[in-house]
Amino acid sequence: MTYQVYDTTLRDGAQREGIGYSVADKLAVARLLDELGVGFIEGGWPGALPSDTEFFARARKELELRHAVLVAFGATRRADRPVADDPQVRALLDADTPAICLVAKSDLRHVERALRTTAEQNLAMVADTVSHLVAEGRRVFLDCEHFFDGFRFDPAYAASVVRTASEAGAEAVVLCDTNGGMLPSWISTAIGEVVERSGVPVTQLGIHCQNDTACAVANTVAAVEAGVRHFQCTANGYGERPGNADLFAVLGNLALKLGLPVLPEGGLEQMVRVSHAIAEIANLAPDTHQAYVGSAAFAHKAGLHASAIKVDPLLYNHIEPETVGNDMRILVTEMAGRASIELKSKELGLDLSDRPEALTEVTNLVKQRESKGWSYEAADASFELLVRGALGADLEPFTLDSYRVQVEHRDGGAVVSEATVRVRIGGERVIATAEGNGPVNALDQALRSALSRHYPELADVELADFKVRILAGSHGTGAVTRVLVETVDRSGRDWTTVGVHENVVEASWHALVDALTYPLARSADPAGQ
Repeated sequence: MTYQVYDTTLRDGAQREGIGYSVADKLAVARLLDELGVGFIEGGWPGALPSDTEFFARARKELELRHAVLVAFGATRRADRPVADDPQVRALLDADTPAICLVAKSDLRHVERALRTTAEQNLAMVADTVSHLVAEGRRVFLDCEHFFDGFRFDPAYAASVVRTASEAGAEAVVLCDTNGGMLPSWISTAIGEVVERSGVPVTQLGIHCQNDTACAVANTVAAVEAGVRHFQCTANGYGERPGNADLFAVLGNLALKLGLPVLPEGGLEQMVRVSHAIAEIANLAPDTHQAYVGSAAFAHKAGLHASAIKVDPLLYNHIEPETVGNDMRILVTEMAGRASIELKSKELGLDLSDRPEALTEVTNLVKQRESKGWSYEAADASFELLVRGALGADLEPFTLDSYRVQVEHRDGGAVVSEATVRVRIGGERVIATAEGNGPVNALDQALRSALSRHYPELADVELADFKVRILAGSHGTGAVTRVLVETVDRSGRDWTTVGVHENVVEASWHALVDALTYPLARSADPAGQ
């Protein structure tokens, strides 16, 4: 039996606070989901939202889907009119999608209090709408809203909604944990009881889980293990309140843990790329700790882990990261042992395996610096410079005589920063002054100006981001400032450096020096030997 991977990022996922897709955004997300290989993409609610109506109109002309079927979402007919006269049902047909997903009430309390109709009329609304759309040549799915809560309240009625939809021709009847309050064992038990009460085979059932108990992924997997073949998710778990079942975690679990054929060949390897691309379109930072696709999903910090990984990466990785398009990373911290330092250096292209003295030097230096507030977890470039230095590389393209930074508040409210840098390059004393929109920017501009004649390649390098964190001082010594500087070149390659000091400008100076030394060191000695 084929598994139906149904994505609702563009409809249910768009209900997440802070997300607002344009039509162009939605088209881009749909293309990404199709590249991943999902079976169905729910595009929105035509007729209810003008932007969704526009999306379906443009999709007919602009989307060329290779794997996915586009789905329009809407409700069953209203209680007070025939299905053929319902404009909302007409809008679903006008969207001209091969498939339609309807939402219907399956909790008797919602039928009577929210719809303000009778139990019998609600069943008629389901039957009429499903059969009408099937007769129009559409594949139809029915979402049973609030199903599990309704099943607990009145199991006979909830089961009758499932049976009615199935008999009317629904391809899959989806059991929705709309409030997100279920647990995996409850899901499994309920599915067995639904099959028994409704007479609908489990393979015709679907599952849609919200994440209010942080169990949406587990609940979805439990439903599939119980025999369900249609499962609905959103990319990165986007959705209302705590969100929905995360598409990538569900796919990873079903494919790699249960061995189920849920994606076409090559789809799993696209998960990281698609996850991060959708996050960018949604204007949300990717979740670094997201299962399977997060940048920290296969990051190891403890020295004990690194020692085992050195023998066999799978001793501490539950899968090979490359399977889902991810990478293993070794984090360099005060917890790092020699194995962590050696593996991280190798990851950066620098081999310390036959240089025990250099390995010891770097390990000790990292531990000493981290105890004073330095952090190399997110500063690979600064760490690489430590290793290159231990390997004997010349890492002093210039030496500092002095620098000065001043901030002036001028008449009219303008605030201008000015920096003067005095450095020595090959015995020559160079002085440069520059203004900036802040002291760090001014210092960066002045240093770059001082170095430009001797190192013209630095013209391709610019500061991209600057982060400051105030660390509590130890032993009553006061606050310590840690600065992270992200730098990028014209090719798009970026690197991060770190500086630490009680003074924020001095901490910034350390990070800026590393940021400019790093590309010079790599171009002078690419192998680090």
